[in-house]
Amino acid sequence: MPSSDGPSDGGQRRDMPERGSMHWERSSAELTATFEATTAAMPGLTRRKMFGEAAAFVNGNMVTGLHAGRWFVRLTGEAKAEALALLGAGPFEPMPGRPMGDYVVLPPSVVADDVALRGWLDRAVAVGRALKPK
Repeated sequence: MPSSDGPSDGGQRRDMPERGSMHWERSSAELTATFEATTAAMPGLTRRKMFGEAAAFVNGNMVTGLHAGRWFVRLTGEAKAEALALLGAGPFEPMPGRPMGDYVVLPPSVVADDVALRGWLDRAVAVGRALKPK
């Protein structure tokens, strides 16, 4: 029986959504296939799921991934500022209002351009290589 001086919510935090209530749109099969093919061609990357979708890691540090139809990369400093200045780019927020510090969502125009995409991925991989291995 819950005590009368505390919440009787079964121990669930009130600021977190109920289990099963969070629904994320999946990335398309086409975008996922592009991600798989592109990252497979990049040495030093390992791939596994994050947020239920494809992601790539360097030394255990996530450097890029897909989420809800968007492609994000890990960037710092001037590269991050440059990416955020691109039309259609923005901070990566897996949950609205909760951005993940060094991650930027690439605009669709970059994702559709193999050369531009590879340039941003190379920069993200460089960030991952500079981090302490996990």
